[in-house]
Amino acid sequence: MTPPAPDLHQQYRDVLRAANRADRTVGAYLGALRQFEEFLERQPLAKAGPHELGDYLTHLAAEDKSDSTIRVATYAVRGFLRSVLERDDWNQTRLPRPRRPRRLPEIPNAEEVEAILDAAPSSKYRVAFMTLYGCGLRTDELLHLQPHHIDAQRMVIRVELGKGSKDRDVVLPKRLLPELRQCWRQYQPQRYLFEGTRPGQPMADTSLQRAFRQAREKAGINKRLAPRSLRHACATHLVEDGTSLRKVQALLGHQSLSTTTIYTHLATNWLSEVTSPLDKLDPPKA
Repeated sequence: MTPPAPDLHQQYRDVLRAANRADRTVGAYLGALRQFEEFLERQPLAKAGPHELGDYLTHLAAEDKSDSTIRVATYAVRGFLRSVLERDDWNQTRLPRPRRPRRLPEIPNAEEVEAILDAAPSSKYRVAFMTLYGCGLRTDELLHLQPHHIDAQRMVIRVELGKGSKDRDVVLPKRLLPELRQCWRQYQPQRYLFEGTRPGQPMADTSLQRAFRQAREKAGINKRLAPRSLRHACATHLVEDGTSLRKVQALLGHQSLSTTTIYTHLATNWLSEVTSPLDKLDPPKA
């Protein structure tokens, strides 16, 4: 009797988890691998190589997929070829260059942040939004916070295994501490600060996104915002208040300072200090 073929998707999942990849990354890479396998149609996934990946990337570009989608597909399939199929030629397909200029993200101003907090569908979501904004956290970092990560004596929150599997401390706002305590007393989570319908499991990312969309719509805000917009708003408002980029970089957990400099482009308080050359021209004669 022929033994069953190995589950390549499961093997890749095990490899990604062994490398301490975030749950969101694991899901995105496995999803990209499934789509690549669908593209192959009758060709077995075990026989795929850089040539097939190149054809797939060309297909994605022809479908006008976003640069981020193409990048995820490239990284995901490359990793599969290297770690599961053990191909020596996994790097022969070059990562495509971006086809579109990078757009600055939209962020809420301080008044809009307050409006979103007030419109949150429950106190749990309100405190979650406050934590994203007050601490500059990524969504995945928020969802995996546990009670022992809160250090009330030092007024910091410990972020364990953030992006790049790195730990860091972030500031614990004075306004947030009593809100976190009240949220914990009200919901009595078993493991994570923000749990969903299943005790002991973190809240689903989709639930957080849905609650944020409801709050944004209730607040009457038409900007293209998502939960991560609160992290961008935190960094931008810090820059506008004169916080050094190095401190903002440490708070956000950026590996490179160049990543943090985007918030200097989002900050707008300096515009009022600029005099347009048009205003320096002599007024027209009567």
